Amino acid sequence: MGDAIQSVDPAKADWKRRVREFSASEMFDRLFRDGMALVEQAAAYLDGPGRIESRKLNRELALVYAAESMEVTTRLMQAASWLVVQRAVREKDMAVEEAGDEKFRLTAPQAPHPVGPEALPAELSALVERSRNLYERVWRLDEALYSDDVVPGENAVMGHMKRLRSAAESGAFDPLAIWRDK
Repeated sequence: MGDAIQSVDPAKADWKRRVREFSASEMFDRLFRDGMALVEQAAAYLDGPGRIESRKLNRELALVYAAESMEVTTRLMQAASWLVVQRAVREKDMAVEEAGDEKFRLTAPQAPHPVGPEALPAELSALVERSRNLYERVWRLDEALYSDDVVPGENAVMGHMKRLRSAAESGAFDPLAIWRDK
């Protein structure tokens, strides 16, 4: 009979709580707004002034421009898709378990191209940098929220207390010495 009852490992279920809390947070709201605004800015630039600027480049730089603009678009669409999934969790349009499916997870960011930002139009270079920053931020959140093995950060106060206790127990530290010297 005991075999029929399955226990849920709290550590394994903890990611679900983190995802729900994050999707309901002000931090998520800001990230969502910032991410979607960047998507709109990139689309407006690439469809307008960027198209004109790319025509002024020599053949080699025009190819680099095309590759970078595709990567900006790809990074932004992946980040935006992840954000939309989190919003779907928030609005209960998607189960948190489904949001944790591998198909909705992000892959590690790729290394930047070895092209100096000064070689490309300034606005494209700025979009490349901003899209990388957004993607890396969202990727780090994805890793932190959906991980089963969360290592809690050290509580600084408790760490100091532990070291003080250890020093007092070893005799290396006498907390009352301050008062005795007066």
